[in-house]
Amino acid sequence: RRRVLEASQQLTEIINSDTGTESPEPSGEVEPADEEDSALHCLWVDKFTPRRYMELLSDDYTNRCLLKWLKLWDTVVFGKEKVVKKAKPSAEAHPPFNQPKEQQNKWKTKMQLTEEILEAELDQHKRPKYKVALLCGPPGLGKTTLAHVIARHAGYNAVEMNASDDRSPEVFKTRIEAATQMKSVLGANEKPNCLIIDEIDGAPAASINVLLNIIHRKDAEGEAAAGMGRRRRREGGLLLRPIICICNDQ
Repeated sequence: RRRVLEASQQLTEIINSDTGTESPEPSGEVEPADEEDSALHCLWVDKFTPRRYMELLSDDYTNRCLLKWLKLWDTVVFGKEKVVKKAKPSAEAHPPFNQPKEQQNKWKTKMQLTEEILEAELDQHKRPKYKVALLCGPPGLGKTTLAHVIARHAGYNAVEMNASDDRSPEVFKTRIEAATQMKSVLGANEKPNCLIIDEIDGAPAASINVLLNIIHRKDAEGEAAAGMGRRRRREGGLLLRPIICICNDQ
């Protein structure tokens, strides 16, 4: 084992000297050793993982759709009013070739049509009609990385849980409500949470029903009678945080 470590150390020094990244000698003997240990134990998939939106290599249409959906929560989560884009007066006065509206929609891009559909379907609480986004695809496609990068880019604190680990519906419900309703009391990260549920296809049917009840039950709570207020409050308030689910098998 000692000979292997010595050979590894020599190989590391040769690589560092060739690439010119060898640390200067006056910095001491402890710090380079720590850096070498961290470099040896760091996987390439972690070292070169995307950390900003522009570094994503996944499908651009999927990235923009998920970001657009997440930004629709800004009014509820951050209290930001949506900025309405003003159309150009020239485009309004002179539509192309004087075509009817149905034919003009044919020339819109797939992204523009998707944005219009997402924006048009908001509920009475100014939340998106679809409370959960589902990312599906084979392993290694970058679904979890996409969810984390998009959540951070939109100003959220990404909270990840694995649906296949929490087999009990009670534990599953507790973790969902804790991530979507509670804030960090430590003050280290005061950003609102965005819940990311990985391996949702491995969750039992009871857990899926819990997730659906959290979504649909809370929609009906706003229209509930005043006499049921205390019981409803005990069950939980309105769902005011986005949830992103990830699966391999849709």
